[in-house]
Amino acid sequence: MDILSEDDSGAQRLKPGLMKCGAKLNILASFPLCDLAEEDLKENPLFSKLLVTLAQHVNRTGLTVPLKTELEKAEQKVQSQRRQWLRSESLHKGLQEMIQDHCVRKHHTTVPPEKNMLYETMEKCLLVAQCVRQLDPSSTTSQDQPSLLGLNNQDVMELMPLERNVQRMKQNVPRELEKHLKKKCFSLLSYYQPEWENDSENLKSSKLSYLSGQLDSAKKRADNLKEACRENKVLLQKQTQLYLFELTKSIQLLQSLILDHRLRIQTDLDKKKLDYFEGKCELVLQKIRTEMLEIQLDTYTADSISAHRKIRDKLESELKACQVEKQSVEFKLASFEILGKEFEALAEEYCRLRQEIEMKSWALKEFTHK
Repeated sequence: MDILSEDDSGAQRLKPGLMKCGAKLNILASFPLCDLAEEDLKENPLFSKLLVTLAQHVNRTGLTVPLKTELEKAEQKVQSQRRQWLRSESLHKGLQEMIQDHCVRKHHTTVPPEKNMLYETMEKCLLVAQCVRQLDPSSTTSQDQPSLLGLNNQDVMELMPLERNVQRMKQNVPRELEKHLKKKCFSLLSYYQPEWENDSENLKSSKLSYLSGQLDSAKKRADNLKEACRENKVLLQKQTQLYLFELTKSIQLLQSLILDHRLRIQTDLDKKKLDYFEGKCELVLQKIRTEMLEIQLDTYTADSISAHRKIRDKLESELKACQVEKQSVEFKLASFEILGKEFEALAEEYCRLRQEIEMKSWALKEFTHK
């Protein structure tokens, strides 16, 4: 693919499309903290133009040049003050550790009186200095504020040891502090490289000069690994989200395929089930009919069937006679109803007399029998 074009003078240069692509890449590189893609710049050309203009005034971190300079100066000042504070704090911690070691050593071995005097003087000086700092009001408090327990700096300074003891302590402390720090450095060296623990003191001292550089290299490697882990974590989160998104789409597609397949075969399956149940129902009906015929054959013989037929014929003839009689009675009743209410009263009186005659006839008959 030809990525070069030739102008009127015969010089070769990049084609416009590639130049635009390179400009977009430069924009993305100028703002690494923004989650932008090349498609976003294509869809928003005015926003791309704004970013190009903005890139001329800010750096990759989003700060302007003057603000970046002021920030660097402030960071240098903070680092300088931090180093001073760390220096004094390290010295103070070292002196406290020396006093603690002396207290422990004093309970296990016999310590010369000079050593006891040295460390007692050092401990008193540290306590007095700490009290003085606690009593000294800060710039944010009022000078008229009452002091702690009614004490002032002069009251505390009276608790200082004797001047000759202080001068002797000042002469001996640097040497003792050097021994203590050297011992701590050797312990750190043995912890960092346990195989160097049995080396000579001179060899350990020479190796101590390279320890800070090795620790800086190890710290940088740890920071790089931490940054790589953070980037891998972000990448893993993005890949996990993408994987879950694709997995969800695959599951939805699979569900749609299963549903379509199920709907397509459901009609055939229902028809087969219907044919099966119809055949089964017909079989059950035939079995019921067979059982009924078997029961009839076992229950009725030929003689009983002929007798039942004769009884049925007789009952049917009697039923016909009763129906004829019923029709004649209904006809007579209809003719009686035409005569009116007077005949109805006579008929009721007639029925009552007939019932009395029948009752008396039955009573006479019963009495005669007795």
